[in-house]
Order: sequence, then structure tokens, then C-alpha cells
Amino acid sequence: MTKYAPQIRVPATYMRGGTSKGVFFNVSDLPEAAQQPGPARDALLLRVIGSPDPYGKQTDGMGGATSSTSKTVLISKSERDDYDVDYLFGQVSIDKPFVDWSGNCGNLTAAVGAFAINNGLVDANKIPDNGIAVVNIWQANINKAIIAKVPITHGEVQETGDFELDGVTFPAAEVEVAFVDPADGEGAIFPTGRLVDTLEVPDVGSFSATMINAGIPTIFINAEDIGYTGTELQDDINNDDAALAKFEAIRAYGAVKMGLINDIGEAASRQHTPKVAMVAPPAGYKASSGKDILGNDIDVLVRAMSMGKLHHAMMGTAAVAIAAAAAIPGTLVNLAAGGSEREAVVFGHPSGTLRVGAKASFENDKWNIEQAVMSRSARILMEGWVRVPQEQS
Repeated sequence: MTKYAPQIRVPATYMRGGTSKGVFFNVSDLPEAAQQPGPARDALLLRVIGSPDPYGKQTDGMGGATSSTSKTVLISKSERDDYDVDYLFGQVSIDKPFVDWSGNCGNLTAAVGAFAINNGLVDANKIPDNGIAVVNIWQANINKAIIAKVPITHGEVQETGDFELDGVTFPAAEVEVAFVDPADGEGAIFPTGRLVDTLEVPDVGSFSATMINAGIPTIFINAEDIGYTGTELQDDINNDDAALAKFEAIRAYGAVKMGLINDIGEAASRQHTPKVAMVAPPAGYKASSGKDILGNDIDVLVRAMSMGKLHHAMMGTAAVAIAAAAAIPGTLVNLAAGGSEREAVVFGHPSGTLRVGAKASFENDKWNIEQAVMSRSARILMEGWVRVPQEQS
């Protein structure tokens, strides 16, 4: 006779960071088997989020059935000198049984500092009564440093404010996030050694591409080269199976050229990276909220794919890639933005606009980005315990 064990309770916090939301855990609160990387951890997170779900709804879990809401974050006190916490991000597949650990989530990064402070993972002497707490974060997926400036009022994290972020309905407190030396992993910022490559994709075509490792590996292409304007919204692409297949083919062949995978067949098990984004010169359009975006108010149009769908706004890590590419003369992003030298760019995305900054330098025959900076916001949506069914005996 089957014995049905009760659900386990795991302390967790459900947070919004930027235009994403996810379930945050203190690693020490996880069941012992899940405190280390491996199948037990992945199985737990899949069940928390409600994956794999062949219905694509994640009804039986905390996920929201989009790439922006199928996310998990693991935080622990850092053992590294000069860092407060280690931050590990898991992108949970919606319809497949795997967690992708290959990259960071820039949006949820905005919530990491607040979570760390609220959970006692930041030394008390770093938290002012009123002012800004600087949280030094080690991003464990890509081994990079991130600096989050978290507003503090009366000794506690301030979440409310008047900072508005397109793609997020309500205003909140501003959190400045700096991605230090954001070239992804240990590789060069341009893995092919070129600012622009010719990417050949069977049944799609041959076109120019800027392939960059900054924030997250990203493939930039000109929107007009593949039949778009750069003003598209989600329904223009996500309801078109042929279009989605085209973007996935571009992603797979670009991943091989970037050296991220050896064969296009490996792309299916690496859905989170690289990203594909299309760029175009500035033009006016109506955002998904109905707000009119004027061409004169932006420098460049960008539309990015995430986990096989057009993103509703912009991934934070892809925004870092945009900032880096815009700062380097000759990339497709820089050319679409007018081709001039710049340390900041305002780009238009499906939900509105975002300003990001980066400073580029050319030293020892290669490009370097010291850091990329952007402002986001974050807040706790719910905290307590998430319940997870155990395997039955």
C-alpha cells in the first residue's frame, strides 16, 4: 500500500526584482540534500515552481508560466573576502524537467541585496540607520562581482518610493545595480574576436551579427535583416510558431559560433543562454501598456528573446549587453544608435524605455567594460514557507 507523506515546509520569500519575480531561498534553509548542486536541488526547485508542466501554466506551483516568472534564487553568506553574499540563479524550464544554471538574472539581482539584508546575511555595521547600504554580491553562475545600492530607512530596507520602471505597474524605491567587469565567464567580451560577424543559419539566411559576452551572452542582429521593424510587441512574435522557430535556429547557430556549445543539438538543454536580440534605429511606437513612445526620446530599439519567447520588457542581463555594445563603436547596437561614442543609451523595449550606462576602453588589443550600471526596483511579495510534496514510498 502506498504511504503518502506530508508536504515539507521550506522557508522562502517570493520577490519581484525589476521586471521579473522569483522564489528566493537562504541556502541554509533548504533540505540538506538540496544545499548542494545536483539532482535533489533541481528536483526541489522544479516542484516549487510547478515544472515540468505540459499544460504550460505552472498551476501547481509558484511559477507564472513565463520566462520572467519561472525563476529561483539561492543566497548564502559569502566565504570570499570583500563580498557579502553569493548569489546563484536557476532558470526553471516551464515544460521540461530541467533547471538552467548557465547564466545570471539581472532583474532579480535588484532584489538580492534586500533579501540578504532582511535575512541577516549582511554585517549590521554596513547598514546605516538612513541612507544607502552597499551590498557586494558574488554572482556564482558566471563568477562576477555585482554592487547593489539598497535604500535604508530607519534601519530597514526601503521598498516603497516614486521610482518608475517601464514593465512594472507600480512605483517603488530605486535600487542602483552595477555589474563589474561584465564580460560573461572567463572568455573575451567578443568571443569571435570581431565586433560584427556574418552568421549563416540554414533555412533562415545569412546576416550580420554582433555576438557579445557582457552580462549574459547575447546575439544582436538587425531587425530589418530578418523582416522586422524593431517595434514589435509580444503578440507579434509569440503567436507565430514559424517566427519562434527562426529565432531558436539563430540562437542555436550563434551559440556554436560563440563557443558556448559544440553542436546545435546541445542548444535544447541550454535554453537560458545565449539570448537573441534584434536592434533598429529609433522610431515611435505604442508600448504594451498603451503608452506612446516617441522616437526622439530613445537612442535605439531593442527586442529580445528569452526562453523561446519575446520578452515583455528587457532582461536585466541583456540590458547590460546592450549598454556594453552601445559603448563600443562599430557594433550593431552602436550603429543602430547612431554610431557615435557614448557612455549611456536609452533603448525602447515592448513595455517602454530604459536607460543603461557603460564605459568602454580598448587596451592590449581588446575591448574592456569596467562596469555597467542601471536602476531597477524590488520588493517582497510574500514571505513564509513554500510547501513541497515529498516522493511517496
